[in-house]
Amino acid sequence: MKNLLKAAAVAAVTASSAQAATIAEIAAGDPRFSTLVAAVSAAGLVDTLNSEGPFTVFAPVNEAFAALPAGTVETLLEPQNKGQLTDVLLYHVDDRNLTAEQIPNGSNYFKPVLASERLCITKGAQGVTIADGSGQSANVVIANIKASNGVIHVIDKVLLPGARPDCH
Repeated sequence: MKNLLKAAAVAAVTASSAQAATIAEIAAGDPRFSTLVAAVSAAGLVDTLNSEGPFTVFAPVNEAFAALPAGTVETLLEPQNKGQLTDVLLYHVDDRNLTAEQIPNGSNYFKPVLASERLCITKGAQGVTIADGSGQSANVVIANIKASNGVIHVIDKVLLPGARPDCH
């Protein structure tokens, strides 16, 4: 019984400390986001994603970055491209704490922190997809990773600004 109580206490402390982590801390601690973390660092956005928020981050996994045309990530990480990199990253952030349950059914425009652009988020029986400015869509593969300053939704494509996506 004593060991069971000790295990429960350790689990409770671990759960509460996991909830206390910021979006940036969660991403930095998860190897699936190493490319995203490198990009956020290069853009100087770590402090922002450690701040109070709230934020919703549509976080691409490493494989999503690897699927970009050869050399794209390396080019974006160069210091002279910091503005373009920052725009791409801010296109993945909403300035609300938007859980999957709060996304309305159907297709709706959402305004990311990159205010000049729009995303079309579609929620239906098949899950949640996000259409971007490239005319393609990302799938939310893991929803609602809770952080102290918002929520992370893991996606399988890097969202790219461009033309306003069709949202019908």
